[in-house]
Amino acid sequence: MSKTIAIVQSNYIPWKGYFDLIGLVDEFILFDDMQYTRRDWRNRNRIKTPQGVQWLVIPVRSKGNYHAPICEIEVSDPFWAVRHWKTIRFNYGRAPYFHQFESFFEELYLECEERYLSRINYRFLKAICDLLDIRTKLSWSMDYTLIEGRTERIVDLCYQAGATRYLTGPSARSYLNEQLFDEAGIELVYMDYSGYPEYPQLYPPFEHAVSVIDLIFNTGPKARKYMKSMG
Repeated sequence: MSKTIAIVQSNYIPWKGYFDLIGLVDEFILFDDMQYTRRDWRNRNRIKTPQGVQWLVIPVRSKGNYHAPICEIEVSDPFWAVRHWKTIRFNYGRAPYFHQFESFFEELYLECEERYLSRINYRFLKAICDLLDIRTKLSWSMDYTLIEGRTERIVDLCYQAGATRYLTGPSARSYLNEQLFDEAGIELVYMDYSGYPEYPQLYPPFEHAVSVIDLIFNTGPKARKYMKSMG
């Protein structure tokens, strides 16, 4: 029986392509025992505003903790969620479907009491997957035994998860040893993020590389029609 998995670090309210990757696999393993990287997508993402694209950043305690895994990174500001929600509400209040999903996201933000970045990201990923009717199993790399070696670790995780196919982003071409997948009998497939259609979006010019909440507030129940994993 075939099984496709992806193994990716958790991101904060990521773009539609991240959710497409989730929607195209049977199990999505959050690779959060990997080292936390600053100025990355783990604790921040982008939204549209009248002044252009703006970052939403979750403040974390990373100073002097540069080698810590993502799963051990703690939030440094207990009021980050209130501020993020106010910013989202201000900039998307006029979006066609904002009020349809306002209470959903308000609860998601204002009732978030998680201290660790990984748990915050999981909270939002799971909720948005449910909203988009993406039913993929979300799991943690920490639930598996990890071995040394960049590609070796991925291949072994595939083996432990019973995967016959591994789906990953195109940037992985630069570091994966494809021969190890061949030897393990695991099909290696690279995700194609090109060819996304544009959708009605506030504040032109159009921008693909923004949080999926932009797609949700602007297209509502039609959001999956603008994604590759529909159906």
